[in-house]
Amino acid sequence: MKIDILAIGVHPDDVELGCSGTIAKHVALGKKVGILDLTLGELGTRGNAELRTKEAMTSAEILGVSFRTQLNCKDAFFVNDEIHLKQIIEIIRKHKPEIVLCNAINDRHPDHGKAAKLVSDACFYSGLIKIETIHEGKNQEAWRPKAVYHYIQDYYIHPDFVIDITNFIDDKHKSIMAFASQFYNPNSQEPETPISSKNFLENLNSKMTIWGRAIGVRYAEGFTVNRYPGVNNLFDLL
Repeated sequence: MKIDILAIGVHPDDVELGCSGTIAKHVALGKKVGILDLTLGELGTRGNAELRTKEAMTSAEILGVSFRTQLNCKDAFFVNDEIHLKQIIEIIRKHKPEIVLCNAINDRHPDHGKAAKLVSDACFYSGLIKIETIHEGKNQEAWRPKAVYHYIQDYYIHPDFVIDITNFIDDKHKSIMAFASQFYNPNSQEPETPISSKNFLENLNSKMTIWGRAIGVRYAEGFTVNRYPGVNNLFDLL
């Protein structure tokens, strides 16, 4: 299936926290969007891999994406090597996204920065014709996404651009709360973590409010780029 956008997160719920408003907006615009989780988040303090997978699929339904795939890389211990690169390249070549969204380039969780580099490298190498990958017994054609954008996670990183998600904030909140094991629940008996506190979700909204104010809207999501984006004319920036 050819898609427009592939959103990649190293853990289930990374995409929801970082760019689910943007995903919901583009689905509403008629774009085909897929989600790829690199790991099952099995080392998370709360929940387990099986539960988080169920939550991830529920969230995918809320966002209306075309598919959600999980690679089952080893949480915390994945590396940037040929095996992991080719796993991601195979997905990129299979779905041929024009745009890839992926983890923050630097963050509190070491996996986020590691995954950002791994995915960015995979997007580049996916365009090299001499790197061979096979899917369902057939050699895949090279494909390089036109753009790679990094969503912002726990650390505050000054965005290179922001996207108005005001009309999709409820979809974002619903997709996040689909991960009931991970986020604020006053009745939970599991250990509290930095993301399970009530303040965490309040802080998330605060950042989106700050980015929204910068462009005159209520809520926005921020992204950074390694390669500056180009536009056809100045009015594309309005």
